[in-house]
Amino acid sequence: MIRILRLTPHLRRKLKAPLGLLIEGSFKETMKELEKIIGKEKPSKIIAVGDVVSSNMMKYGICPQVFIVDNQAMRKPIAPIQVKANETIHVKNPAGTLTVEAREGIQKALEKREHRIRVIVDGEEDLLTLAAVVHAPENSLVVYGQPREGVVAVITTKEKKDEVMKIIEAMDSVA
Repeated sequence: MIRILRLTPHLRRKLKAPLGLLIEGSFKETMKELEKIIGKEKPSKIIAVGDVVSSNMMKYGICPQVFIVDNQAMRKPIAPIQVKANETIHVKNPAGTLTVEAREGIQKALEKREHRIRVIVDGEEDLLTLAAVVHAPENSLVVYGQPREGVVAVITTKEKKDEVMKIIEAMDSVA
């Protein structure tokens, strides 16, 4: 069984482009726009990927049911988000990879009915956006940061899940 997938240089370039709607601006502006999207789409679940995005969503009153963090911002350690979670799941996921352990942890978190499931990643959470999109129920909202630009909002449709699954399938298996 393939345990670890690694991003290829081609896929790394491809993933520089947002997977969904790029919302540009300050955190205040992006969170206001995110609230509008939530009001219009009424997502079945809201998932935040990244410490800064998760923290800002909560600060502006948008409470993700699942938030995926690695206690880093721009690859530098930061203080953990101080918010109570109903459950915390720990996974390992080295930078530039997607491990089976991490994918299964995300899937487990997304199957929960409770709010506020924290997934703490030992390694890097960036590529776990892919797992979140694939495993989230349809019409969920996955939000992640686009460094120095804003946030990206991805509505999980069957088409979007298929598109992201193709990206995962194109990754190199290393173990």
